Amino acid sequence: MNGDRFIEVPHRMLPGETLDALLEAFVTRQGYDTTDTSDGMRGWVAQLKTQLERGELLIAHDLQTESTEVMTLAQWRAFGRDLADDEEEG
Repeated sequence: MNGDRFIEVPHRMLPGETLDALLEAFVTRQGYDTTDTSDGMRGWVAQLKTQLERGELLIAHDLQTESTEVMTLAQWRAFGRDLADDEEEG
């Protein structure tokens, strides 16, 4: 059932402000120290955008809770999902 619960949302489809807000929430939730980069939160958001581009992170919408979150590939796979499965479905 978990396989039907989450769908991947291509990050390029999101407005910039929405993407930034999701990435900022991810930084906060993961407990990143925003003083670790010279640009603070903006620095982390820029790094996470790079990870999205490389496919190391993804954005998933939870159909059950109607929430959208940034996930690592490990988190995505923990829900029993595989990126190839989505490509075949869509």
